[in-house]
Amino acid sequence: MKRKRVVVLGATGSIGDSALKVARDIPDRMEIVGLAAHSNAPKLAAQANETRAPAVCLVDDTKIDELHRALEYSPQVFSGEAGLREIATLPDSEMVLIAVVGTGGLRPALAAIKSGKDLAVASKEILVMAGEVVMHAARAQGVRVLPVDSEHNAIFQCLDGRASEVRRLILTASGGPFRATPAADFASITVEQALKHPTWTMGRKITVDSATLFNKGLEMIEAHWLFGVEMERVEVVIHPQSIVHSMVEFMDGSVLAQLSHSDMCFPIQYAVTWPERVPNSLTPLDFGKLRQLEFETPRYDDFPALHLARRAGNAGGTLPAVFNAANEVAVEAFLGERIRFPAIWETVETVMDRHRAIAPADLDAILGADQWARREAAAVIGSDSSS
Repeated sequence: MKRKRVVVLGATGSIGDSALKVARDIPDRMEIVGLAAHSNAPKLAAQANETRAPAVCLVDDTKIDELHRALEYSPQVFSGEAGLREIATLPDSEMVLIAVVGTGGLRPALAAIKSGKDLAVASKEILVMAGEVVMHAARAQGVRVLPVDSEHNAIFQCLDGRASEVRRLILTASGGPFRATPAADFASITVEQALKHPTWTMGRKITVDSATLFNKGLEMIEAHWLFGVEMERVEVVIHPQSIVHSMVEFMDGSVLAQLSHSDMCFPIQYAVTWPERVPNSLTPLDFGKLRQLEFETPRYDDFPALHLARRAGNAGGTLPAVFNAANEVAVEAFLGERIRFPAIWETVETVMDRHRAIAPADLDAILGADQWARREAAAVIGSDSSS
C-alpha cells in the first residue's frame, strides 16, 4: 500500500496533533500534504516547518503576515474561508481529515467530496447538522466517509460492512466528571470542575459536552447517518474506564467490541490505512492489568441531552442543526460563567421547542436554522440572566 496523501483541517487542535503523531509513526503510509488552522499562526508554521507540507491555510486573514514570517520554506499559502475550501480540494491529496471545531468544516467537507476526496471525519457537527446532505454527496461521488471519533471508528471496525445484520449500535461514554454527582448539586458545578475529564484530554467545549452528555447525544445522531441505522437502535452505555470504545450487537445476539487505550492515534491511523492494519509504536493493552470493565445505564432524566438528541435525530431536517447550535451557544455562556451548568440543557430544549423544523432540508435551510438557533439561544440566555 502506498502512502496516503492527507490534508488536515484543524491542524493546531488536539486531533491535528494526533494526526501529525501518526504521520511521524507511519511515514511509509501517511504523508501530510496540507495543513489548515483558524488563527494559531505560530503553531501552524511549526507544524508546516516539520512536515514540509506543500500547502498551508490560515483562516484568520489578519495573521497571514505572522505566518509568512515564521515559515522556513515556501509552501502555497491560502487564507480565509475560501482558502479553507481550496486546500480541501488540493489536486495531490487523497484524503481530507476534518477536525475543525463547530460548523466551519461543513463547506470544506462538501468541497472535498465534490473533488473526489475521501473524508476522515473528526468534527461531529458535520454529520449532526447535515448528515443526510453529506452522505448523499459522498455516495453520489463514490467517495468514503471514514469516522475518526473513537466511538464511531470502533463501530466501523466491528461492523466490517455488515450493517444490514445489526440489532443495536452501542456507544460507550465515560460518564464524564459528574457521573455519580447528585442532580441536586448540578447548579453549583463550576467551570473548573466541568473541565476535569476523568479519561480524555480534549478542548474546552468538547470537555463540557462530555460532562453534560451532549457529546454522546451528538454521536448518536452521527452514528445514525454514518451507518444508516435508525435512532431507536443507537444506544448509549456508561463505561468509566474508556477501554471499550463501542460495541455492535448483531441479529443473532453476538456482540463485537473494539478495545484500546484512550488515544486518538488509534482511530486516526485506522482511517488512514483502512482496509489494512499496520504496526505502530502505540501502547498495546495489558489485559493482566485490567482489573474490571464496568458498564451502567445512563441517568437519562438527570442528563437530558440523550433524550433531546433522540428527538432531534428522529425529526431530522433542520432540528439536529438547531440542537447542535443551541448547545454551542449555551456551552460558551457556561464557560463564560454567564449561566449555570443545568441551563445548558434548559437552553437547548427551549430553542428546540421554538423551532419549526424543515424536513427534508437542503444546505441553505440547515445553515439558516443554525444561525437562527444561535440567535434564539443567545436571546434565551440573555432573558434568563436579566430576570
